Formats: sequence, C-alpha cells, structure tokens
Amino acid sequence: MRIEGTNCEDETFNAFKILGADPEKVHLNQLDGHAPERMQRSLEDYNVLALPGGFSAGDYIRAGAIFAARIRSALSVDLTRFVEQEKPVIGICNGFQILVELGLLPAFEETMSPMPTAALFTNDSARFECRPTLLRNDNRGNCLFTSRIPKGEVVMFPSAHAEGKLLSMDPDLVERLDDNDQIVFRYVDQDGEQSGYPWNPNGSPDDVAGICNPAGNVLGLMPHPERALSRFTHPDWTRGYEKEEGDGLAVFRSIMDHVRG
Repeated sequence: MRIEGTNCEDETFNAFKILGADPEKVHLNQLDGHAPERMQRSLEDYNVLALPGGFSAGDYIRAGAIFAARIRSALSVDLTRFVEQEKPVIGICNGFQILVELGLLPAFEETMSPMPTAALFTNDSARFECRPTLLRNDNRGNCLFTSRIPKGEVVMFPSAHAEGKLLSMDPDLVERLDDNDQIVFRYVDQDGEQSGYPWNPNGSPDDVAGICNPAGNVLGLMPHPERALSRFTHPDWTRGYEKEEGDGLAVFRSIMDHVRG
C-alpha cells in the first residue's frame, strides 16, 4: 500500500515477485473509494499487506502519522478484520512507524489500539543513519515472519532512517514485549552481542529493531529486508559473501510459507 512519499514499494514488490507471488502496488485511494471504479480494490481480496519504507506525506507531524490517520479513517474496520483473519501484515521502516501510529503495534490489549501507545522517535545521533545493520533473531517462535530464520541467527539488513528509536510512556514496554514473545529482532555487533551505537543506529532501548503483535502476524521493523534479496545487494558481495540469496529473502519466504500453508 502506498501514498505520496513512499519510495520502497518497488523493492518490496520484487521480494514477493521473486518467490512466485502475484503482488500489486495499490494506492490508498484505490482502497478507500477515491479512484475510478475500474481501479478500485478491496483489502479483503489480498492475502498479505505490506507497508513499505519511505517518507509518506513528507513525514510531517510525525513519521507515518498522516498515512496512519488516513488509513484509520477509511479502513480501520477492514484492516482490523484482515489482522484478525491472521493474514500477515509487514511494515518496514516508515511502515513500522505507520503500524505503531495505527495502534496495530504493540497492540497489547486489542487488535488495533484506539490511540498509539508507542512511537518511533528521533535517533540519538539526531541525524539520518544509513548503514548495514546486523540483527539477531530473538523471537522464541511466536512470529510467523522468522520461520525461515533460526533463533539466535544474525542477519544483515540495511538501515536508513532518522526516527527509529522505539519509545513509550509505558516504562515496562520492553519487558512486556519480551514476556509476550513480541521482540523479533535486536541490533547486535559482528560477534552477535548487543553493543549500542553504531551497531544500534537509533538508541532504541534494549537494542530492539523489530517487534510483532501478540498473535505474531503483524511485524514492524526499522531495517530493510527488501534491500537484501540477493548476494549482489549485500555490502560484502565482493568480500567473501558466498550465499546466492541475501539475508532479507528469508523474511519473505516465511510469509509465503504461511500463506501457502
């Protein structure tokens, strides 16, 4: 799903296309009735929803806030039903920010909270951080998006964001996420250990890089798996990276396994 300002929809589209899906890039106007009849779509017709990265609506007010408000006003009923049908929803970078603004994450109490209970705040460095980031899969099996990534395995997904620090008024946010098995990825160093900046590019507490909802079918993460689909999009592809697939493809394989299963 896209609006003005999203800019990673092509890479996300390609990730699904590579794995044999039939993806479609759909503007929000096509789903909320503000498009010619021949172009209109229904969320119910799809098996997976992806909210790509970018700077939707220029990230005015807060990152992802305008896109989330437009979705909530037009599609909240359809989107809640989509999630409750256990269909996968993935939000990457700006998409993660949108899912949090929507209340689909962390969603401790209900499918979609009426108000955001967390936010992705400005990086501790107060600047845009663009770098390869190493992530450790810390999920214990709740999240469907990591079925192809063994627990404890370290993967490389690039990061490119200015507002990626997960914060909440709830002082127990990270503990509650951990207790519910909602923490999916943490930033780590080359030894697989939590090490702070620059390995954690934003200062997110406990190095949290990605979380899921309690049901495990909604994932938000700041780094970009769709930018690491093959060895040729890995920063070390000329320096000993020997796998033909990039690390990011495993996330999309996990989604396809769930849909086909």
